[in-house]
Amino acid sequence: MKTWRVLVTAMVSLLLSGCLVTFKEPLPASEAAPDALLGKWASRNAWGEPLDLQISRVGQHRYKAVSTSQTQPIKRDEYLFSVSRHGNRWYLSAPLPNKLGGHFILAGFELNEARELVVYNLDPEAINQAITHKTLSGSSVETVEGDGTLIDSPMSQVLAYLDDPANADVFVEAVRYKHVGK
Repeated sequence: MKTWRVLVTAMVSLLLSGCLVTFKEPLPASEAAPDALLGKWASRNAWGEPLDLQISRVGQHRYKAVSTSQTQPIKRDEYLFSVSRHGNRWYLSAPLPNKLGGHFILAGFELNEARELVVYNLDPEAINQAITHKTLSGSSVETVEGDGTLIDSPMSQVLAYLDDPANADVFVEAVRYKHVGK
């Protein structure tokens, strides 16, 4: 679970609170992230330990998040991701390691006026309700971290669901970073 926590906090990374929601399709890597996303960020993990995050561009519409814990500065975790803006929300997508199913995560994020990067996780209960109501299609999956949900709806359908203001409560704040430097 440590790798997943670092991935989650690095996103642009997100704190797991039970069920993991994954997607068969990634976001298309066809959009540039806002310039304010790039640079150094700082936060604290669930145990109150300081975390550093460096986000950089690694290609056209591809980004890398490097997360380090100040308590273990030699250990670095690096993850590639892409972003996309739909409606009023920015999203990020990153591949997961095979032990977590090898599919993709999807998270929301915002850059606020207080120079914070706020990352939002999807609420597993809300996503499972959407599956029950056949708004999205998906199935239960097991990973080394426990039960999860794999969404196999086309990404266009997923984004239409997430962009609907009636579904705004499907997102819950996972982590908040402060911008470091200028």
